[in-house]
Order: sequence, then C-alpha cells, then structure tokens
Amino acid sequence: MKRTLVLGASTKPERYAYKATVMLAEHNHPVFPVGLKAGEIESHQILVNTPIIENIDTVTLYLGPQNQPMYYDYIVNQIKPKRIIFNPGTENPELQKLAQEKGIETEIACTLVLLSTNQY
Repeated sequence: MKRTLVLGASTKPERYAYKATVMLAEHNHPVFPVGLKAGEIESHQILVNTPIIENIDTVTLYLGPQNQPMYYDYIVNQIKPKRIIFNPGTENPELQKLAQEKGIETEIACTLVLLSTNQY
C-alpha cells in the first residue's frame, strides 16, 4: 500500500481531489488530504498548511501550476515522496525538474485512471 498525500484536497464531492481521496481509501492506500481549508472527506480530515507526514510514497497533485510554487520546498525537501503524480491540468515542467533533481519520480497521469486500471 502506498502512503499518498493528496495536495489540493477539497470538501466538494464533485472535485477530483475528493474523488481521488475516496478511491485511494477504497483501494486501501493510507491517504492524507491536504488543502487550504480544514474539513472532511468521508472519514479523512483535510490537513491545512504544510503538515509533515512521514514516509509518503506518492504526492498526487490537484493544484494548477500557478498555485504550486508555494509548495515546492514542502514537496521536494520536507515530504520527499518517491513519486509525484501530475494529474490533468497540473503539469509543471519547473516542479518536475526540481523533483527529478532530488531523485523523485514524476508521472503525468490521472490518479483515478491509475487506480481503476490497477496501475497505481
């Protein structure tokens, strides 16, 4: 099971970050939603700011590139995941380069599709 941080979490069920949090949990991946506002996604508390969470395998992004720079240091130097998934609309060559320089795998993909097709 891959400990996953969902960056850009929302309490709105129609948002893909919400759906990903639910689907990750359904696939038994420990999931840590992080967003701008505290709240809940089913039984998961949305963490705010930049909480330090140990042993994260994957960060899955649900923030547009314009909202990512404030999280660069958090992702690559504090969380230090094994990989970052850039979901559709979150592609960012600058963050990809920073991650790859730190040995973090990057993947342009859709978390929901990866989970649905057992490729997560």
